[in-house]
Amino acid sequence: MSLRIVLAAVLGGIIGYERRKADKPVGLRTLVLISTGAALFTVASVYGFGDGDPSRVAAGIVVGIGFLGAGAIIRRRAGGVEGLTTAAVIWVVAAVGLATGAGLYLIATVTTVVVMLVLLLLRHG
Repeated sequence: MSLRIVLAAVLGGIIGYERRKADKPVGLRTLVLISTGAALFTVASVYGFGDGDPSRVAAGIVVGIGFLGAGAIIRRRAGGVEGLTTAAVIWVVAAVGLATGAGLYLIATVTTVVVMLVLLLLRHG
C-alpha cells in the first residue's frame, strides 16, 4: 500500500515539475498532493472498508476533483478563457493517483508519459 502512495506522489510530481517549469499556477506541490490524495482514497476504499464498493470512492474522486478544476478556470474580460489545460492536468493527475492506488502501475506510468509528451510537444495547441 505504501508503494502505491509513493508511486502516485512520484508520478504526480513528474507532471507537476513540468507545470512548475512552465510557470503555471498549479505546479509541483499541488499535483503531488492531488495524485497522492487520490491514491490514498483509492487504497482506503479497497482495503479499509471490507466488502464496500471501491468504485463509489472512485466516482467521488472524479466529481470532487471537478471543483478544483473549475477553480483553475478563469474567464477574462475580453471574453477569453484561461486555465483549461491546468484544469485538465488536475483531472488527469487525480486519475493517475486513482489508478496507482488501485495497483494499476503500468497504466498510471504510461498515462504520465503520455501527459508529459502532450505538455512538452504540444505547447501552443
